Amino acid sequence: MTTLLLKNVRPMAGEIRDVTIVDGLFADGPAPEGAAEIDGGGAILIPGLVEAHTHLDKSLLGLPWYRNEVGARLIDKITNERENKERLGIEPARQSERQAIQSVAKGSTHIRSHVDVDTHHGLKGIEGVMATRDRLKDLVTIELVAFPQSGMMIRPGTAELMDQAMALGCEVVGGLDPCGIDRDPKGHLDTIFGLAERYGRPVDIHLHERDALGAFSMELIIERTEALGMQGHVTVSHAFCLGQTDRTVAAGLTEALARAGVHIVTTAPAAVPVPAVRELISAGVAVGAGSDGIRDTWGPFGNADMLERAMFIALKNNFRRDDEVEMALSVCTTGGAAVMELEGYGLGTGDKADAVLIEGETIAEAVANRAPRRLVLKGGRVVAENGVCVVEAP
Repeated sequence: MTTLLLKNVRPMAGEIRDVTIVDGLFADGPAPEGAAEIDGGGAILIPGLVEAHTHLDKSLLGLPWYRNEVGARLIDKITNERENKERLGIEPARQSERQAIQSVAKGSTHIRSHVDVDTHHGLKGIEGVMATRDRLKDLVTIELVAFPQSGMMIRPGTAELMDQAMALGCEVVGGLDPCGIDRDPKGHLDTIFGLAERYGRPVDIHLHERDALGAFSMELIIERTEALGMQGHVTVSHAFCLGQTDRTVAAGLTEALARAGVHIVTTAPAAVPVPAVRELISAGVAVGAGSDGIRDTWGPFGNADMLERAMFIALKNNFRRDDEVEMALSVCTTGGAAVMELEGYGLGTGDKADAVLIEGETIAEAVANRAPRRLVLKGGRVVAENGVCVVEAP
């Protein structure tokens, strides 16, 4: 493990000081004799950025430009992607490695990736991303969500494949729109919560459903969480229903989420209603963030930069004050860490030395400018410097 003296840095934009890392952990006191030294040049030291929602198996990074002419409905995008992956050359191991290396260069030290499981491609995506997880384990921690993107109840055989994915070693059970896609909320939730109980794993459910339909599904998820004693182990991603116009209903759902310890992950998309970050955090709900799809068949955008995602969160929530922008960044650091249930995350003594040096006088300036990351550490080891990962993408 790495022993290092990080000189002239400002933890969370505070006073400039030296930081000691011993055996890959932040430590008190002077560095041991002979420790390597790195001068941070007064940059801000923050915990590693947390990419809490993406799809490593789907990226088109490094492939020819894809001309997107897909219909507007969710099911159009799902079907198009499933039917064209092989034609487009989306090889999960290679594509996931390309995206993960870009994430490291941008300062992410942890990634939660939803990986498709369906009767068309079977477990190819899972096996490919697992290979990347193992190959890059010293650079970034990758957590896999077995994700039934095409539905489960409407595609017989998918539930059995989900079981196989969990047996292979996926860390999280995924779900998707119990009403809007599967049209069987009881069957869908029976299946995913049953898998969670069987394997002792947490749950992360995509919930695109809006307004009353989304609220209904959210209530069912909360009920299951409480009934099974899974408080703190369930995440709802997207949760567009929390952005509904009726704020009284949204407030009731927020209170119930806090009571049940259900987490929320947002990608802060521009075109749809989204959860109100300040309301959720004020209520005690853990809120994380992610890039979602990056340069894929759904859309041409995304660069794996969680500092940029903090900016999107700030813009979507009308965060303008410095303390508000700091809150947006916290969603991409400590909030994501809470969602992923990371142990030893932070800058305190004994925490794992997973950290990033970012440029700016303040955190708000760093988010606004988003300069290349000066240094990225994983377990105290340098994994990226000046915006470049130590490993080249395939």
